[in-house]
Amino acid sequence: MPNVVHKHMVIRAEVNEPLITPPETKKWLRDLVKTIDMNILGGPYSSYVAKEGNRGVTGIVMIETSHIAIHIWDEERPALVQCDVYSCASFSHIDVMRQFEQMKPEKIDYLLLDREATMKWSGSWPW
Repeated sequence: MPNVVHKHMVIRAEVNEPLITPPETKKWLRDLVKTIDMNILGGPYSSYVAKEGNRGVTGIVMIETSHIAIHIWDEERPALVQCDVYSCASFSHIDVMRQFEQMKPEKIDYLLLDREATMKWSGSWPW
């Protein structure tokens, strides 16, 4: 498979102005896809989760090269954001980080994984 990579970015952020509605989450996902020069295959889809302890907006967009998923727990401030960007095409992690600026982050941690050949696991299956 020429020109195929397996890049996975996992983000954990604490933000002061979280996305709280499905429409604004869909827009954020569309903007992120455009920013990292990808193409939408399906979605974006977003819903509000009202279950106590898991309240917040969740969203996903399928891109031609894989997916982007986000969940934002909005009950407290700073709000907690967990996001995955996985692609079989290269993308700029800096551009992904810039997309979070509109949520006024206090803290952002991220992990870049190269899933091309091997990965180290902290566990194994079957458990």
